[in-house]
Amino acid sequence: MTSGGSSYSGVEMVLLTRHGKERVIAPVLESALGCRVRHESGYDTDRLGTFTRDIPRPGTQLEAARNKARIGMELAGLSLGLASEGSFGPDPFAGMFPWNVEFLIFIDDLREIEVVGVAEGKANSAHHLAEDWAAAEAFARKAGFPEHRLVLRPEGEDDPRIRKGIADWPELEAAYAWATAQSASDRVFLEVDLRAHANPTRMDNIRLAVEDLAKKLRSHCPACGTPGFWIVERIAGLPCSDCGAPTREPRAGIHGCLKCGHRVTHERTDRQYASPGRCDYCNP
Repeated sequence: MTSGGSSYSGVEMVLLTRHGKERVIAPVLESALGCRVRHESGYDTDRLGTFTRDIPRPGTQLEAARNKARIGMELAGLSLGLASEGSFGPDPFAGMFPWNVEFLIFIDDLREIEVVGVAEGKANSAHHLAEDWAAAEAFARKAGFPEHRLVLRPEGEDDPRIRKGIADWPELEAAYAWATAQSASDRVFLEVDLRAHANPTRMDNIRLAVEDLAKKLRSHCPACGTPGFWIVERIAGLPCSDCGAPTREPRAGIHGCLKCGHRVTHERTDRQYASPGRCDYCNP
């Protein structure tokens, strides 16, 4: 594996977004790769699905990102394209906390490769069904409003009547009054806006996905020089620090080329042993 250089110095790639993602994506990639990121906003990406559930997202998260990138490439007439897509759900550890996974796909039609930057972490995706303004105000403060914008609906989470992107207190009060007037129960459903420009917590995870993509694109195949030479498989068996038995923790990673199929196995250097808590013998 070779790293440190860039195959994209001086070239232009297009990023399709209407939610401000260029603010974190362009500076990181341009600095790391020496490329130019062209921001394309000539397509309403909400047509491909919304976090507010009024337009369902077809396909998988990766397919949605790929579709966005392809649309941007067509609009810009470029062979290099970028697009970001996020998802939200419970954390993968205890299933108790809101979690955000971000993909940033890069498509290079000249080399016929796709490379995906990935990041995940805690999410701010809170929601609350408020019975009065005091409850709505308390939720907003706890949810980090106005830095994190809000979405309001009358009645409940599936009500098609909606106000998005609420960004200050006067606007929130006006939206709450509107929703109350529309609600037969006087209850109002509030949720954190999950669009990138409205959610700084999500934007931080997008930045981490950009950094992951940049590292992958700066890693080149030692056989053919194609960028994106990265881990394609992990080999379990890191020994337990207590009994020495092999665990399911990875002891090595296999780096692979997206173009020529070259493979290199790298043993872990950051850790020699796994915690007994990860051992099937010590912790059955």
